[in-house]
Amino acid sequence: MRDPDFTLAAGPTAATARTLAALGSPITYHYDPVFLDAFRRTEAKVGQLFRTENEIILMQGEAILGLEAAARSLVRPGMPVLNLVSGPFGKGMGYWLKNFGADLHELEVPYDQAIDPDAVERYLDEHPETELLCVVHSETPSGTFNDCSLIGPMARSRGVLTLVDCVSSLAGMPLDAGSWQLDVCVAGPQKCLGGPPGMSLVAVSEQAWAAIERNPLAPRASFLSLLDWREQWHGRGQFPYTPSVCDIHGVEAACDQVLEEGLEASIARHEAAAAVCRAGAQEMGLRLWPKSEDIAAACVTAIAVPEGLDHEAVRNHVREHYGVMLSAGQGAGNLVRIGHMGPTADGLKPIVGLMALGRSLADLGAGVHIGAGVEAALDLLASLQQARLQPNGPCSRHPTLPASTRAAASSATASPATASAATAAPGKAAPGKASGGAASLGKASGGAASPGPGSVECGCAPSGSVAWSRCAGTLTCAAVNAAAFSTSRSRIAARIARCSVSDPSRLPRRARVRAWNLPISPSSR
Repeated sequence: MRDPDFTLAAGPTAATARTLAALGSPITYHYDPVFLDAFRRTEAKVGQLFRTENEIILMQGEAILGLEAAARSLVRPGMPVLNLVSGPFGKGMGYWLKNFGADLHELEVPYDQAIDPDAVERYLDEHPETELLCVVHSETPSGTFNDCSLIGPMARSRGVLTLVDCVSSLAGMPLDAGSWQLDVCVAGPQKCLGGPPGMSLVAVSEQAWAAIERNPLAPRASFLSLLDWREQWHGRGQFPYTPSVCDIHGVEAACDQVLEEGLEASIARHEAAAAVCRAGAQEMGLRLWPKSEDIAAACVTAIAVPEGLDHEAVRNHVREHYGVMLSAGQGAGNLVRIGHMGPTADGLKPIVGLMALGRSLADLGAGVHIGAGVEAALDLLASLQQARLQPNGPCSRHPTLPASTRAAASSATASPATASAATAAPGKAAPGKASGGAASLGKASGGAASPGPGSVECGCAPSGSVAWSRCAGTLTCAAVNAAAFSTSRSRIAARIARCSVSDPSRLPRRARVRAWNLPISPSSR
């Protein structure tokens, strides 16, 4: 079989020419000063991507090495450990923990759902003896994510260490190991970073080091040893074993490209690619695998295979007939995944995956609306591209605001909560108690609300509010309570027009749009 025309799988992903060129750099002696400098530079750049001052270890093996090394280093026989399971990788970590002698307890949800942070908090309060919490940030097989921004501080405040599998989220999804108070983070360069497979990128906090050093069973003089790297390389400038010279050059090149683009811009690009892909899939009549888009990861779009078809048959058909490599669910269920990671999280690439999947499903007898899906994806992509090219241009194509919503918006001066209620979709979050605990809309004056905590201000509508009736909910453009953001992230992405978020941390995640500040012209469809 010929090589694929497009690799749109869940990683390893395609690499840029610059990364490939770096992988072809001359192979030098690993103690050559040039390579030593490159290794240290790469450690520092990985730390920037993790957003942490914690010590960085670059292990010379695919991220499964780093995950096992971290778990073996931390776990002692009889140690009370809470493992959060929302997919195959979380379940696999549990098998390891049990084998290493942990007193294992698990919170598990179906593989199309995410762990509820409130359930984690309740468990930790009821089991104060817990010493370690393990969680997968981005559960790639099911295309879901767990909110480590909440789980990390919960654990730290109770003296519980955290081990976080963020293999597929680094550089493509919000991840802040420092402010989220995460102790051990393990990532892979072959996912959203767009680098080569074959390395583990590990960040370790001082709290975790203290626990590892106290553990007599933590690997020492071993390929799995984190301590060897700390004591020999960071302590004495001697590698525990010969590192992969070529891979280091490739990872550094991948880090450079993300840092030059800007980490926030890279995350926004992945979120945009996900929004485009999901919008198209749903318009084709396909069902997204995650129970809600609020828990959908930005690195892949997981799509349930229509009844009567098998994911392997579908994926093989896509590859054989259309030259596109997609991923299966890897044990998560009967689903296929379109990867949008690294260089593939841009432009038409996700739409190529959609077209190949849609055509293959039609070939196999499924009823899909290929044209409608492609049109929806292109429509959203065009809006996003216009936003990039004209960041300060005029906002256009606003649909007319329904009279009832206009009336409610104009009464915001008297009752901001009432205006918010009018803009929220039926059955969505109640005003004043928006999902995620966001605060109510700030007091309005002069017909336009002043931005308060949990509100959005839009310069494109100085004379009044704008809403989009085709949303699952609705959105007022002048100022909005977070309750109005009860629609999905992809719909929000398609319809926010030159809005900037005031205190985005207080908005529910689906409302933040990852602080894009993008002027997106909403579709008139």
